[in-house]
Amino acid sequence: MSEAPDKDQQTEAPTQKRKDDAVKEGDVLASKELAAAVMMIAGTAWVMALGTWFFSASKTLLKGGLSLDLSDPDHFDPLNALLWPLAQVAVPFAGLLLLTLVAAFAAPAMLGSLGMRGKAMAPKGSRINPLSGLKRIFGPQGLIELFKATAKVCVLGYAGYWIISGDVASLPGLAAADPAVAVGIIGQKLVFTVAILTGGLALIALVDVPIQWVQRNRKLRMTKQQMKEEMRQSDGAPELKQAIRARQHEVMMSSARKGMADANVVLTNPTHFAVALRYRPGSDAAPVLVARGRGDVALAIKAMAAQNNVPTLEYPQLTRAIYFTTRTGKAVSEDLYVAVAAILAFVFRLESAFGQNVPKPSVDVPETKRFDQDGRRTA
Repeated sequence: MSEAPDKDQQTEAPTQKRKDDAVKEGDVLASKELAAAVMMIAGTAWVMALGTWFFSASKTLLKGGLSLDLSDPDHFDPLNALLWPLAQVAVPFAGLLLLTLVAAFAAPAMLGSLGMRGKAMAPKGSRINPLSGLKRIFGPQGLIELFKATAKVCVLGYAGYWIISGDVASLPGLAAADPAVAVGIIGQKLVFTVAILTGGLALIALVDVPIQWVQRNRKLRMTKQQMKEEMRQSDGAPELKQAIRARQHEVMMSSARKGMADANVVLTNPTHFAVALRYRPGSDAAPVLVARGRGDVALAIKAMAAQNNVPTLEYPQLTRAIYFTTRTGKAVSEDLYVAVAAILAFVFRLESAFGQNVPKPSVDVPETKRFDQDGRRTA
């Protein structure tokens, strides 16, 4: 029989909020192997593209420094003689600095971890605590790092051995060759060796990045209680949400109660929506919405209309049109004037002695003002 998981176990995948909070604290996805590989790729690219230029310029600078013209002591100017060779060396050296800078930003950018985070640079006692340091060294993370370092030494060591073993027999012959030719051959072998080792570092980085991603996600996993707390914080406490809804209901009821004092007619849906209209000839230029509501507020408006002897009529389409297009205290839309005017005329006749047998008018709502109960246009 399997046991139920402990509520304190980190069994839940991390939410986006937890990941964002970890990034703010400086806990980002990082790979030392990727950083080393990118830096080596930049260095290898520089050697292949600008290495010849740099070594040639260095040779010219050295030669110029050792062969100054001393035939005219009165015009001896060694700085001017070395200025051009120095400029020739500076150009490829600036390229090396630029590539190094790009590589330093490229590695974290590839992992989506680029950026400065103040909390990550803040001093922490755990970083200088000897016990914490020993735990990192001899704990699971330390064993993983030891395994990676061993694998790196084995891979790169075998690559270096494979390169050198093929040229061991030819190396003694370079001693009898022309120095310039020997240096050129050694330079080519060096570039080839660096390129192969860089490829090995790239392969190690391709393995290390997924491992780092899995380890970080495992560290950020959450307990069920943490999930509940986060949902509670993001959605708001039920007690607070209930209090807010109660306050909103109270405000709407207060507004509806004030508006009903001047209402001439209430239109309903019949139960989901209710709107109260006012029209004072000579004072209002157009019918005005004095109260509106849906659900419980709509039922309360109907109850207040009955208490105040305000006529209540069922016009579902027109009620929704007014509810979704008019704010409380504002005149109804112009394209609803005709429909509302017909209803108000009917109400005024009912209030007179000659309106007892007046039939309820039928009204037409423009197609652009027809809505369903969710406020979506139906035409």
